[in-house]
Amino acid sequence: MVRALRAGASGFLGKGSEPAELLGAIRVAHAGEALLSPAATKGLIASFLAQSGHGADERPGAREERLAALTGREREVLVHVAGGLSNDEIAGRLQVSPLTVKTHVNRAMAKLGARDRAQLVVTAYETGLVRPRTA
Repeated sequence: MVRALRAGASGFLGKGSEPAELLGAIRVAHAGEALLSPAATKGLIASFLAQSGHGADERPGAREERLAALTGREREVLVHVAGGLSNDEIAGRLQVSPLTVKTHVNRAMAKLGARDRAQLVVTAYETGLVRPRTA
């Protein structure tokens, strides 16, 4: 799953997805957004746990170097994106407009070279900005 996201996949659905869910996912991907079903998100986190850091840059200070271009607010938004929150949900938590959140997401994507939200999630885990919950 991680390799597919790095290669440009826009998201994942579980094999038991209903036809309406599949059509919705196609529309989301066509609009340039990313979609990770709850089952896919769980699988992505399990993959990171199984890798135990393999593939991530573990040099001292590597995380800080990679995230250095982000502002504090962009990092905060990235943490919420990695938590699976929508722009509206993030806006509610940060008490800003959804358009402001979208701007932060877009700037973080540009600075980190991410094509979409799914790649932002991968970056957040790879850099250690967020860690999978084990319970």
